[in-house]
Amino acid sequence: MNPSAGVPRITIAEAERYTGQSVRIAGWLYNLRKSGKIAFPLLRDGTGIIQCVAVKSALPEETFNAIRNLTQESSIIVSGKIRAEQRAPGGFEMDLEDIEVVQRVPEEHPYPITPKEHGIEFLMDHRHLWLRSRRQHAILKVRHEVIKAIRNFFDSNGFTLVDTPIFTPAACEGTTTLFEVDYFEDEKVYLTQSGQLYNEAAAMALGKVYCFGPTFRAEKSKTRRHLTEFWMVEPEMAYATLEDVKNLAEALVVFVVGRVLENRRQELEVLERDIAKLERIQAPFPRISYGQAIDILKSKGSEIEWGADFGNTDETILTEDQQRPLMVDRFPAGIKAFYFEPDSEHPEVVLGVDVLAPEGYGEIIGGGQRIHNLDLLVERLKAHNLPPEAFDWYLDLRRYGTVPHGGFGMGVERCVAWICGLEHVRETIGFPRMLYRTRP
Repeated sequence: MNPSAGVPRITIAEAERYTGQSVRIAGWLYNLRKSGKIAFPLLRDGTGIIQCVAVKSALPEETFNAIRNLTQESSIIVSGKIRAEQRAPGGFEMDLEDIEVVQRVPEEHPYPITPKEHGIEFLMDHRHLWLRSRRQHAILKVRHEVIKAIRNFFDSNGFTLVDTPIFTPAACEGTTTLFEVDYFEDEKVYLTQSGQLYNEAAAMALGKVYCFGPTFRAEKSKTRRHLTEFWMVEPEMAYATLEDVKNLAEALVVFVVGRVLENRRQELEVLERDIAKLERIQAPFPRISYGQAIDILKSKGSEIEWGADFGNTDETILTEDQQRPLMVDRFPAGIKAFYFEPDSEHPEVVLGVDVLAPEGYGEIIGGGQRIHNLDLLVERLKAHNLPPEAFDWYLDLRRYGTVPHGGFGMGVERCVAWICGLEHVRETIGFPRMLYRTRP
């Protein structure tokens, strides 16, 4: 007779509800401590980690020996009674009654990631296994919370999700950072770098929309802030000004950080994140113009001149005294994409805004107000050496019911890196794609 028959199978996250009861938990051996008469296998199942207690005198000899001889990451199903134990990970322990070894990792081919120090290239080569560590587990749980919060924010504020194409026939911001793909009949298309242009069309139909999906940038950048494939959320609003865009961006960031603090404190603690810094992320955010930013940079020793785009160092200097994200608006037209609306009072600058995260994490949001005048948009396309005929459908939006409108893009990975306090964005996504890494 199977002693586990009729015993409920639960997850580690549910352990508190089953205190004093016998249950089964399926997972993997995270660690094992043992002495002559007692063993403490640590079990993980994706929802948490629980310490099990195996006492030799309380178990059949065969069962106790099977527990003692377990190897790291062996897959097992354990049965036993849950009890509260403040000193244990998660606050609960299981007194083991039985174990089923689904697969024992062979000793001649041990699990390659051990408690010793491993180099980052080794860990990235073994990313498919590195995900099982507590730190990576915590990061991906925070990422999940960030994505969930983003969707909740827009869904509860009257936005409609409209999925935009990944294959696009034209560039959104020029072709130099696009991946070209062979399509049918010798046609060339590109992997999208933004869903914005299609989003503008959707906004003219639905008022307030957002798209959320993978985007691709063929920048040959090796900085800690860059991936070649990343996820971006892009809201777009009809009848919206730059101020509307800035207010929406601010509200989104505050909401997302608040949700992570509410639901993922345990993960932030695993990451040793300074939670007090996140608790300061409240509206209003400080707001300055590009011109003011240049003055600040020069006062701090930078040699930057008006008209230059910010580098990583510039963004870090601008935010080094800030405890909240910094909004910088009204950038020179020459460093922004063709679709930005010029400032009516100062046409040399456009109505764009970047949101710079504190602590040196740089731009997490970029957006602004779009050109809604047909003639001006055609003029800007030509100035950027983009063929107007390739954007004919986009120009139609200015021919039929044009209105002031705007939106922004927020990169999920940069946002997660900042919230988690990570040194590099490569840890913020399950399987990162970078300049020299496409595997695993």
